[in-house]
Amino acid sequence: MKLLTPKTTLLGLALLGAVAGGFAPEAEAARRNEQKKEEVLYPDTTREEPKVKGSPKVQTKLNKLIETYNKAIEQDDDAKAQEGYTNARALADEILANASATEYDKAVAAQIASQAAMSTDDEAGAAAYLKQAIDANALGNNQHFQLQLQLAQLQLQKDDYTNGFVTLDQYFADSKSTRPADLAFKGQYLYQAERYAECVPPLKQAIETSTNPEDKVDNWTQILMVCYQEAGQLAEALKVAEALAAKSPNDKRAQMNLATIYLNSEQEAKAAAVLEKMRASGLLTEERDYKQLFITYANMEGKEKDVISVVNEGLQKGVLKPDYQTQLALAQAYYYSEQIPQAIDAWQKAAPQGTNGDTYLNLARVLWQEGRIPEAKVAARAALEKGLKKPEDAKKIIALP
Repeated sequence: MKLLTPKTTLLGLALLGAVAGGFAPEAEAARRNEQKKEEVLYPDTTREEPKVKGSPKVQTKLNKLIETYNKAIEQDDDAKAQEGYTNARALADEILANASATEYDKAVAAQIASQAAMSTDDEAGAAAYLKQAIDANALGNNQHFQLQLQLAQLQLQKDDYTNGFVTLDQYFADSKSTRPADLAFKGQYLYQAERYAECVPPLKQAIETSTNPEDKVDNWTQILMVCYQEAGQLAEALKVAEALAAKSPNDKRAQMNLATIYLNSEQEAKAAAVLEKMRASGLLTEERDYKQLFITYANMEGKEKDVISVVNEGLQKGVLKPDYQTQLALAQAYYYSEQIPQAIDAWQKAAPQGTNGDTYLNLARVLWQEGRIPEAKVAARAALEKGLKKPEDAKKIIALP
């Protein structure tokens, strides 16, 4: 994965290389003008902009490195581009090993080499070069801190949470960044590392301080909600979920998340209400959606007719499969709403799909209660064949006159 857009990085590198030796007055003037225009990304940092310059003895090599990297980026032929990146790394390695190179020269060479390595999917090599560029401590604040952030991302993407969070913490300590995107970045990886309580503060701060319309605030909010939930802060999770659902009434994910948190908070009636609105709006489009709704109703008192309605609608639409769980729920709902023939029909469909004979035994009992003794005996025998913990119950039915 390429973490920085090479062409974006390149513009700064080309300018740095052009004045590495500090010779050309025109280039130096251009550099100063460019620095004035460059946005200060880290206004609160206490790190001073490095004053170290490049060595005149290395300037030609550094410019050649930048030119090689430029050409590799501009190549339409993938094979030639890969060759260019390889050559760029070789040139960078020469500078890194050059006794005349200053820390600035090495930082620039390592930075370019890291981008070349990422362009050839060598993330381990990219990480090593990034560390060299950072350790040289010779680049401007914007570049230096961006490289710290990039190294942290590489490490965290590899689930190297130990080193990744050390790098990320160092980035925040050095840069004093309060940028919402950076805070959200930290929160998202804390979430990924299952450090749920820790991910709440940076995500919350990112959401509250974001003013950039390009920030993915809704995504950050979704993660914050899950962090609250996983950290056991259900009341806070519910506040976030309700706000998201109110903001996006037609967003299926937002509505389903709200229903889930209501269920986790043992507020089944509110969960059912949300799911029913989704049903009316046509947002229940998958089997699991219908199952969530009929299971919610099945766990509530006096909602048998609602279970029947949801299951039959799902079956008619072909969204629900007539599997064991569905037929069993339907059978029980019919039975407790005193619709016995329909309950028997559903049990007859469910029983063959059961993993043991319990459902057949329940069917046998209901058939016996309805005076359908021959059918009850058939069901009892099927129950024995499938296996029962207490086979004597089935044998009693089979022994009926």
